[in-house]
Amino acid sequence: MPTTGEPRVEKRVPEPSQPMAFGKYHLLEKIATGGMAEVYRARSHGVEGFQKTLVVKRILDSLARDEEFIQLFTYEAHIAHLLHHANIVQVFEFEQAHGAYYIAMEYVHGLDLSRILARARRMGPVPVALALRVACEVLEALRYAHEKTGEEGQPLHIVHCDVSPQNILVSFAGEVKITDFGISRAAMQARGTHKVVRGKYAYMSPEQVEGRDLDASSDQFSLGIVLFELLTGRRLFKARTRDETLHRVRRAEVPGIRAIRPEVSEDLEAIVRRSLARRPKDRFPTTAEMLDALSVLMVREGHRATHGDLARYVREVLERSDRPEEKDREPLLGGPTLPPGALVVLAAEAHMPPRSIAAPRSTLPSLLATWRAVVEDAEGQIWEHGERSLLVVWLATEGLREPILQAVTTALEFGRIAVEEGYRISAGVSPGVARLRSDTRRPEEGWELAGPFYLARWLMNLSGHRGRVLVTGVGRQQLSLATTHLGRVPIEGNRYIHVYEVASGA
Repeated sequence: MPTTGEPRVEKRVPEPSQPMAFGKYHLLEKIATGGMAEVYRARSHGVEGFQKTLVVKRILDSLARDEEFIQLFTYEAHIAHLLHHANIVQVFEFEQAHGAYYIAMEYVHGLDLSRILARARRMGPVPVALALRVACEVLEALRYAHEKTGEEGQPLHIVHCDVSPQNILVSFAGEVKITDFGISRAAMQARGTHKVVRGKYAYMSPEQVEGRDLDASSDQFSLGIVLFELLTGRRLFKARTRDETLHRVRRAEVPGIRAIRPEVSEDLEAIVRRSLARRPKDRFPTTAEMLDALSVLMVREGHRATHGDLARYVREVLERSDRPEEKDREPLLGGPTLPPGALVVLAAEAHMPPRSIAAPRSTLPSLLATWRAVVEDAEGQIWEHGERSLLVVWLATEGLREPILQAVTTALEFGRIAVEEGYRISAGVSPGVARLRSDTRRPEEGWELAGPFYLARWLMNLSGHRGRVLVTGVGRQQLSLATTHLGRVPIEGNRYIHVYEVASGA
């Protein structure tokens, strides 16, 4: 691969500016891209002009022939189809269209809890009554899933395995639903399906990060993390690097909630602490018992909250975060473009090893799926993905330091995973400024080869022969990691940039 010159443009997944036919549905807009699939808001049409808005989740093109991920996707559909509960996103159909597997499911008009918490961070922690309401609604869903039996009454032993704010949806009507059983486990699944640890590291249980057998108490631990963060407004185990995050999860050391928020009672703190016990046997025996403990406490302490209260809170969060004085403003409506904003771009690509080296231990689709899980945990946005590459963006709403660190540590984690699986990596990180469209959340057409997007790709190509992460001088100024100055490189006319290489062990 050349190390200089124009960067190569990867194949892009279409993001329809107008409805795009997909089987019997029309895809309206892409909502998200995850480790296995991309999710679209879609519409179905019936007789007499009947229309229904729903969600279509289709397996990524790069995984369409990977048997392991097809199996996981199939299990997700089968498990979710068995679950009919008001607090679980309903699955309508599992089918194929245009050679791709997809799941059609309920559309929840609202936001996931992660986005709500991000927008509400200037307002302080969530009101206690509302935090408990959300937790109890999720516990209702988990209790139902954990106790679900088959047609002959046999326990299915379903474990969600990915309870996190990203998978908890809150509608604008105040409904709470959990989604994404993509890595869930059940007795009906084939043995060995879950050899790889998947999920969001900061919301895993100690036994999950250690690759041990899981049961319902693992979901209880994950929800305990979510409840801690709702009550305190602080991340519990999330650290700057994957290894540090996993180390914190394994130790399961929980700071005092009342030291952060004195209004929380000792009894409530005790419930949260019990759900976060390092050993499963020290947690609540069942999800139902944790639900009972919280329900009794809510009555005893007078924490009353309705769907209407939760709906009003979500509206207030949106209204306050959309005010001009809010630095992290993200308007839902407005003109065609938003004011220019800072962002950080990571371009990364995996390469097959030389023929003289042993064959890789995993397929490229599997490697890229693992990378995508790392991005999700690092709260980045995947703007492009190819068969062996990703373009990831972090919006810098509160300065460059944190998103640059996230981008570089993500790239280093990509490299570590690639080496373990027998591949090489090239990666470039560049901060910059872009004006996003309010409808697509992307710059105007042609953005792929402009500004920081061009520089990140250019750095990625330049790093190909060394297999190290490269960063611009502006990015280097925000880092405390060890770097080596490679020199000053002209990029356009009389313009130039300083290029730094990040130490692989940084």
